[in-house]
Amino acid sequence: MFDVAVFGSLFFTLFVIMDPPGITPIFLALTAGRPTKVQKQMAFQAVCVAGGVIGVFGVLGHQILGYLHVSVPALMIAGGLLLLLIALDLLTGKTDEPKQTKDVNVALVPLGMPLLAGPGAIVSVILAVQKADSVGTQVSVWAAILTIHVVLWLVMRYSLVIIRVIKDGGVVLVTRLAGMMLSAIAVQQIINGVTQVVRGG
Repeated sequence: MFDVAVFGSLFFTLFVIMDPPGITPIFLALTAGRPTKVQKQMAFQAVCVAGGVIGVFGVLGHQILGYLHVSVPALMIAGGLLLLLIALDLLTGKTDEPKQTKDVNVALVPLGMPLLAGPGAIVSVILAVQKADSVGTQVSVWAAILTIHVVLWLVMRYSLVIIRVIKDGGVVLVTRLAGMMLSAIAVQQIINGVTQVVRGG
């Protein structure tokens, strides 16, 4: 039987972690200068990549981390460092130069992973799947995962309308703001990982 409580709990957790409203300025900044059709494709690709990564870790998460001898805190720190590098590019304006980004599919990295399918989302899904002890709760867990990805796709796809309103100058401003937000997210993720290492030690 479908468990509404499990569905709601995991959906809310993933909504907070994956942050659909917060991903909007970052998506706009990373895809600025590309044709609308390409941006829509990137929104879909990013969600597919995130869904694929989270799906794999949901099914095989413990086995993958155990085989690679990778701890969750290490995963969080590595993801934070990667996000920090992207944030510095946004803050310094390097992404404003098309020659540096035209061949880079940002839908894969950093949008798909680690922004959407980051350590927090991966760990939450691994734990939720592990705790689901019946067919109904398993269905509820995977329904929550699917729903949050649909929400993410809708938010990114229709955020393109904002570009028509804010124009080029607004995109530059959004890029700088996104860099600041992303750097804060990255630092917090690193802090969380280091804190877990210290507590574990």
